[in-house]
Amino acid sequence: MNSILVEETLSPGQTMQIVQGDITIEDVDVIVNAANEHLAHGGGVAWAISKKGGGTIQRESDEWVRKHGTVPHSHPAWTSGGLLPAKYVIHAVGPVWGDGGEDAKLAAAVTGSLRVANELKCKSISMPAISTGIFGFPKDRAAGIIFKSINTYFGASTDSSVNLVRIVLFDDASAQVFLDVWKHTWAE
Repeated sequence: MNSILVEETLSPGQTMQIVQGDITIEDVDVIVNAANEHLAHGGGVAWAISKKGGGTIQRESDEWVRKHGTVPHSHPAWTSGGLLPAKYVIHAVGPVWGDGGEDAKLAAAVTGSLRVANELKCKSISMPAISTGIFGFPKDRAAGIIFKSINTYFGASTDSSVNLVRIVLFDDASAQVFLDVWKHTWAE
């Protein structure tokens, strides 16, 4: 069972939560997959989502890439949720640490995910700590960018269908870093 660690209401009225647990069991409209540009779901959270969601997710991902080409940071792909509780999976390509422009690329991936969720008429979305695993993005820096991107998106998109954003963190260390940054962000 996933546990809500903290919750905040954003000024436009949406709810943002930090959750510790398994993103593949989230009972939301859409979950975000931390993907690579080829949607080859072979490691990290992408592997877990693809494994639990069944072969449909990888098949639909392969079809997306055949039809649209590689996935850019700012325009995530999406597939069905397969066997997952979520109806959809948004495949957001986060930056690899050290490639340059990482902050802007991560912000684009988060904002793009929220935009796609709105286009799909989703009310709830869960996302992982994009790029902080095998892509090496520092967790504290990512947390600040993710929180700011969510706030900025809703400040500019007050008519979004999305009203619940859950940031789902699997391990204790990541959860603690995100909580520390959260406390600093909301204490200002």
